[in-house]
Amino acid sequence: MSHNPIRPWRNIERRKSRQIRVGNVLVGGDAPIAVQTMTNTPTEDVAATLAQIERAAEAGVDIVRVSCPTEDSTAAMPEICRASPVPIVADIHFHYKRGIEAADAGAACLRINPGNIGSEARVREVVAAARANGCSIRIGVNGGSLERHLLEKYGEPCPDAMVESALDHARILDDLGFHDYKISVKASDMFLTVAAYHQLADATDAPLHLGITEAGGLRTGTVKSSIGMGALLWAGIGDTIRVSLSADPVEEVKVGFEMLKSLGLRTRGVNIVACPSCARQGFDVIKTVEVLEQRLAHISEPISLSIIGCVVNGPGEAALTDLGFTGGGKESGKMFVSGRADHNVSNAEMVDHIVGLVEQKAESLRREREAAEVAAE
Repeated sequence: MSHNPIRPWRNIERRKSRQIRVGNVLVGGDAPIAVQTMTNTPTEDVAATLAQIERAAEAGVDIVRVSCPTEDSTAAMPEICRASPVPIVADIHFHYKRGIEAADAGAACLRINPGNIGSEARVREVVAAARANGCSIRIGVNGGSLERHLLEKYGEPCPDAMVESALDHARILDDLGFHDYKISVKASDMFLTVAAYHQLADATDAPLHLGITEAGGLRTGTVKSSIGMGALLWAGIGDTIRVSLSADPVEEVKVGFEMLKSLGLRTRGVNIVACPSCARQGFDVIKTVEVLEQRLAHISEPISLSIIGCVVNGPGEAALTDLGFTGGGKESGKMFVSGRADHNVSNAEMVDHIVGLVEQKAESLRREREAAEVAAE
C-alpha cells in the first residue's frame, strides 16, 4: 500500500492477498512487490547461467526463473540453486518429472503450466515433491497454451477461459491441502491479460504474478508491459512482476523497477527526473542523463535527482527532489540540495560533481539505515 496523506491522489490501495514464501523472499500481503527475470542461457551451462543471475542480482532482481526442459538442466540445478544470490524458480512444461527433480535440487518455487503439465495425478506428484522440499508453486496460465477442453468450450483464449484454467488448478492444490501458491494469467494481448487479472483478483486471495507474455523487443515490450502491468499495479493488483522482453534479462529488471518507482511502489536506486530538452537548454541534457544513468546504476538507496536544461521548470522540479541541477548560466548551472538552490557548478564539472553528491547521499542513507537496524535489535 502506497499512502501519502498530503497528496491522496497518489494513493494506491493494494489488493489484500495472502502471503507465501519464495526462498527468503515474501510474496503477497504487505511485502514489497518482487521483481523477477528469467535466464536465457542453456541451464546445463552452469557458469553462464550463474553469471547471468549474478548480473540480474546486481541490478536488484529479487527472484530469478530458470527453465528446466531436460534431465541435463535439472541435473545442473543443485549447483545453480546453491550458488545463486537470489531464490530460483524452476520453469516446468510438459515433463512433470522435471518438476520433481527441480524441487529435490533446491528450487524455491516451481512454475507449472496447467495447459501442458498433464493429469491431476501428475500434479499430485509435483505437489508432494514441493511440499517435501519447502517449495512454493506458481500456477502459470498462458493464453497461448490453454487446455483443449477450455478452447473448445470458449472458442478462443478469453478472460473466462484463462481464469477458469487457473482456478481449476488452484482447486487441485487446495484439495491437497497445499496453499503456498501464486497465480499468473498471461497473454501477449494486453487487453486480454488485464481483463483476466481483474477477474482473477476478485476470485481468489492468492498472490498474483503479473506479466504481459511475449511482449516484444526492448522498446515495444517496455511500452506494452508498462501500459498493461501499470494499469493493474495502479489498481492495486499484483504481488510480483516479470517484464518479458526479447532483450538482456538485466533490462527486464531495470524496466520492472522503473515501473514500480513511477508508481511509488518501490524506491530502489536513483530516480532521475529529466526534461526532454529544447533550444533553451544550457547543456546537453540527453547525453548528460545517459551518462548519469550509467554511472549511478550501482546506487541502490532511494534518491531523487532532477536534471533540467533551463530555468522554466528547473527550480520547481528541483524543489521536489533530493538533488537537482538546472542549466541556464553561462557554461554553468545551479545545483539544488534538498530542494534549495545551493551553489553553481560548471557544465564541464557537472557530471562528476553530481555523481559525488549522489554517492555521499547514498552513504548517508546507508549509515542511517544501519544505525536504525542496530537500534531495533
